[in-house]
Amino acid sequence: MSRFILKVLWLDKDVALAVDQVVGKGSSPLTSYFFWPRNDAWDQMKTELESNTWIVEEERIDLLNQATEIINYWLEGGKTLPMQKEAEKFTNVELTGST
Repeated sequence: MSRFILKVLWLDKDVALAVDQVVGKGSSPLTSYFFWPRNDAWDQMKTELESNTWIVEEERIDLLNQATEIINYWLEGGKTLPMQKEAEKFTNVELTGST
């Protein structure tokens, strides 16, 4: 079981990414939301995760790979699909949004 979960806010003009730490049966925010394409969300997340030196490299890489998949999918037209489609594709993230 993962110690972290990628949270995704799926919007019409942005996709926002954040990381929560799994605590018991719930989660606790580890980062704020980083918005793409408004900012370089991937780079901001990478910097934030690297500043938490207690997070092992494998976990950082896994979270950044998930973020890459989300951003690429959003850029390739996923932003125009109903959120239900994204939820079916990305089952290992917590997805919310306005579409």
